[in-house]
Amino acid sequence: MPVHVELAPKPRTVLVVLLVNAGGVVPVSSLVREVWGDDPPVSALRNIQTYIFQARKVLSRITGVSVRSVARELLMTRPGGYLFSDKSAKFDHESYRKMVADGRDTIRKGDYGKGILLLDRALASWRGPAFVDVVTGVTLEAHRRQLEESKLGVIEALSSAKIEMGRYYEAVADLTVSVCEHPLHEGLHYQYMRALSMAGDRAHALDVFSKLRVSLVSELGIEPSDVMQELQSSILNSSCLS
Repeated sequence: MPVHVELAPKPRTVLVVLLVNAGGVVPVSSLVREVWGDDPPVSALRNIQTYIFQARKVLSRITGVSVRSVARELLMTRPGGYLFSDKSAKFDHESYRKMVADGRDTIRKGDYGKGILLLDRALASWRGPAFVDVVTGVTLEAHRRQLEESKLGVIEALSSAKIEMGRYYEAVADLTVSVCEHPLHEGLHYQYMRALSMAGDRAHALDVFSKLRVSLVSELGIEPSDVMQELQSSILNSSCLS
């Protein structure tokens, strides 16, 4: 069951940086940069020590062990920085990445049914946007974007697998919200157009292309890729898409 971590914004940021780098030492300088950017206060190093202590107290309450034990076995001080143990805790993002890798590999081997189950399970492990309750600096923002892009890639792969199995209407349902939320993402639009066309709604599929083109031209000044234009032509010609 998820546990709410009661930490102020800055110590929360420090703790999350350590969590995403579990198993490796994070230099104090990296923590300072993540919290304050290029304008840290004179007291930055002392403040980081305070934030680490606050994080250890919260971890002590969650785990039921002493703060001393947390400092010795979970969130440890190392020369020049701190280390969150990757042996004393399990991480959702690691389980998610394993399910995604296994799902993609299973699909590549032709077992679409099992691959779909794995990718569905991976998406179900998300409880909201990545780092939604964390003030992110440069490092965490990069991690956040990577995770969000990974999620979109999973939705794309999952939809493609469902299309291959003839589950067109499921793919349409899966993609409807994602396409609206990401109007410039060609991969999602590509699968959405395929699913709509194969479900017999070619008019809607062509409308999706038109809206994508308007968004790309107005926002980025570019035309849809050759792959998207070829798909549009195939739909216009009522070709049988595989």
